[in-house]
Amino acid sequence: MRRINFVVYPGFSVIALAAASVFETANMVEGKPLYDLHFVSETGGAVEASSGMRIESEPFSTERGDTLVVGGATYPEPAAPPLIEFLKAAPQSYRRVVAICTGAFVLAEAGLLEGRRVTTHWLHARELHNRFPTAKVDEDRIFINDGPIWTSAGMTAGIDLALALVENDLGSEAAKSVARKLVLYHRRGGGQSQFSTLLELSPKSDRIQTALAYARENLHKRLTVPQLAEVAHLSPRQFSRAFHAETGQSPAKAIENLRVEAARSLMEQSSHPIEVVARQTGFSDRDQMRRAFLRAFGQPPQALRRNARSAAIDWDREHADPSA
Repeated sequence: MRRINFVVYPGFSVIALAAASVFETANMVEGKPLYDLHFVSETGGAVEASSGMRIESEPFSTERGDTLVVGGATYPEPAAPPLIEFLKAAPQSYRRVVAICTGAFVLAEAGLLEGRRVTTHWLHARELHNRFPTAKVDEDRIFINDGPIWTSAGMTAGIDLALALVENDLGSEAAKSVARKLVLYHRRGGGQSQFSTLLELSPKSDRIQTALAYARENLHKRLTVPQLAEVAHLSPRQFSRAFHAETGQSPAKAIENLRVEAARSLMEQSSHPIEVVARQTGFSDRDQMRRAFLRAFGQPPQALRRNARSAAIDWDREHADPSA
């Protein structure tokens, strides 16, 4: 059985403990106790979160475990010396050390992020970079795995990271089953941007939300206003007016943004030719996709792919085994 220890400390954010539900659900889905969850702190006993909720914990120990999870606080504050000392020894006692949200600051204080690719909540990413310049901070990723160190963006991104840990342990089908059991609408990969087009659009009514969800699931198809209006159960004129009123964009512009977001993910995480990426995300051809990328990012698709590959090559070189 894999022992998962969640570190709690005064002022920790309760949202980090949402990841515990992923491991608990994995036990339910698999029908056997694969994960053994514990909460640990400097002295043990009740620890108060930023919300005022108190959680019982066990004191730090040198007992070996599988995964150590450090959650964040509402705002990153210097960690207590005993916590730092505990974390310094963690890589010798745990197979994986995980930070959720601003928990990355705690790992950085313990020296665990030096030379590693990491992420955190976008709101605090620049501060993490400035305070710990030896850490390679990527502020536009949901989560990052660099060897035994895993870090995630803020809030719900910890659930995405925990699902990735389950996939690492039990395989993709198990992780999908857990995601379905948790009623997750969309399981995000680590390479996905922290900034979501659907979140930026923020539609208020169920009808417009339904139309956008349909569009995202059918980007490879030709999407027209009459088609989306039918999904929303509105006339084309009513739909266009309601869409612009709720999102501040025209349907055509919103669909382009969704396609660009999906195409960027494919460009960075796959080796598909540009023509294939364009076709899978609904662009008429590579030239149309290129123009959309220039409008959105100021760079063509090839440049974004080169940058992503260059970062991966740099990481491989820096982490290559010198004895190999």
